[in-house]
Amino acid sequence: MGKNKIGILAAVIVIVCAVVFGGIYLTRNLGKSDKVISQESALSSLEKMVNKISPDTAAPVKSPVEFDDAEDEAAELPDIDTCEIGTPASSSLYAEIYSSPEKAGTGTDAWLCEMAEDFNRQGFTVNDQEVSIQVRKVNSGQALDYIATGKAVPDGFSPSSMLWVDMLNAKGVETDVITERMVGNVAGILLSDDTYKKITEKYGSVDLKAITEATEAGEFTMGYTNPFASSAGLNFLVCTLERYDKSNPLSETAVDGFRKFQENVPFVALTTMQMREAAERGTLDGFILEYQSYKNDSALSRNYKFTPFGYRHDNPLVSVGETSPEKKEILQKFAEFCSSEEAVKRADEFGFNGMEDYVCEYDTVSGDVLVDAQKLYKVNKDNGKPVIGVFVTDTSGSMAGAPLNALQESLINSMKYINADNYIGLVSYSDDVTIEVPIGKFDLNQQSLFKGAVENLYASGGTATFDGICVAMDMINKALEENPGAKPMIFVLSDGETNSGYSLNDIRNVLSGLKIPVYTIGYNADLAALQSISAVNEAASIDASTDDVVYQLKNLFNANM
Repeated sequence: MGKNKIGILAAVIVIVCAVVFGGIYLTRNLGKSDKVISQESALSSLEKMVNKISPDTAAPVKSPVEFDDAEDEAAELPDIDTCEIGTPASSSLYAEIYSSPEKAGTGTDAWLCEMAEDFNRQGFTVNDQEVSIQVRKVNSGQALDYIATGKAVPDGFSPSSMLWVDMLNAKGVETDVITERMVGNVAGILLSDDTYKKITEKYGSVDLKAITEATEAGEFTMGYTNPFASSAGLNFLVCTLERYDKSNPLSETAVDGFRKFQENVPFVALTTMQMREAAERGTLDGFILEYQSYKNDSALSRNYKFTPFGYRHDNPLVSVGETSPEKKEILQKFAEFCSSEEAVKRADEFGFNGMEDYVCEYDTVSGDVLVDAQKLYKVNKDNGKPVIGVFVTDTSGSMAGAPLNALQESLINSMKYINADNYIGLVSYSDDVTIEVPIGKFDLNQQSLFKGAVENLYASGGTATFDGICVAMDMINKALEENPGAKPMIFVLSDGETNSGYSLNDIRNVLSGLKIPVYTIGYNADLAALQSISAVNEAASIDASTDDVVYQLKNLFNANM
């Protein structure tokens, strides 16, 4: 064969090979969804990153697991002074009220504070002594914990709804109703115009029944807030259970219905802000909020329709425990002052007293049922699907001292809020990354390994936060091969100062492709850096000072673990 013919044959072979392999390359993703392609690309990138990081594995260390629930519950609460005073007392004889934030905050949330300021200027007296009101802003669920444990007990309590008062009574705390209503409000479900229209067309109307049915059928993506902390979240939980069995919201029928509903709830938000941000990014088709907040937000009012549900949020005022007759009289005078025509008019201006015609379709629910509903939620929220979670702990030099001590204390305390059926691992990082505890079922043995590893953490070196996250993602993906239906989560505990290893830009596509939410807990931290990590996959970022991190983690794990 001549040289020309050999050359032509070689060229043909090269062309054929190029066509064959090029066709294979071009058609390698045919039939695959964008999600699968993105996931495969992310896993390929992650494998290369982890090989470069080359994490170590620590020798196992066990520590006895002991919990004293009664003592821990009060100890994990921060000092009451971490909850700010919205209106200070102006006299030596005064009554302090713990109030929910929507009326004891600032701006359009400052109605009760302004009422207290006006009241204090009027010179009211009791037994010839001038009296005043002090308002302290405390979330309703946290206020219940302060009062029920006896760690900090006010004279008066004004939560968003009577549900919290009923729970206090169920926990053995005596209350006297000063007024069942300080100011009117309702909880509701916000739906975009398009979603509202679709549900109306299929179900005839939009109400809690239609919304839960649509969510259960996978036609609608619903989000709600933590029922251990949020009034709207607690309201939504108990009403969803009652929707499945009105006569007994704790029955097997109610629990089975709730589990089916939860299958299509992507997450329960730790905060209202987290939930709203998820809705704005298109993760949720609907979410819950109080009407007063909805009315005061022009963007929400413009883009969402509000559908009321459940028990009214009429902001009762009760005296707590052994409040003296003088202080009860101060509370009574203040309640009367807040019911004046001028006070009601100002409440209207703050967005309250809307939807006055709304009447709850359910009968009064007992405090015992509410307490049990929270327990039921904790056990059934994942519908039998375990969580695979990895804790990524910053042990760099900047964490030395109080931050690392707070991290260790908060993790050890919060272990009891993690369901034993979940799968948990622990990673530490400074300049390098160490797998302290490989992922395993969180039984007593795993708890002992976890506690021992946490106790032995020490701080030194640089801060390779994103290397730690990469290793955690790799651990989770390997664990998901054995538990494909599990819910993956990463918890990063850090001061946020990354100065070594990969950056967020390096791993952002991997995080996005694998869809693993990364919750960040900052210890006196660079919060903006941590928030940017959590924002990738709709997770919460917690600002946890050394004073309140234990309680913050309790709430986070009650909502998610």
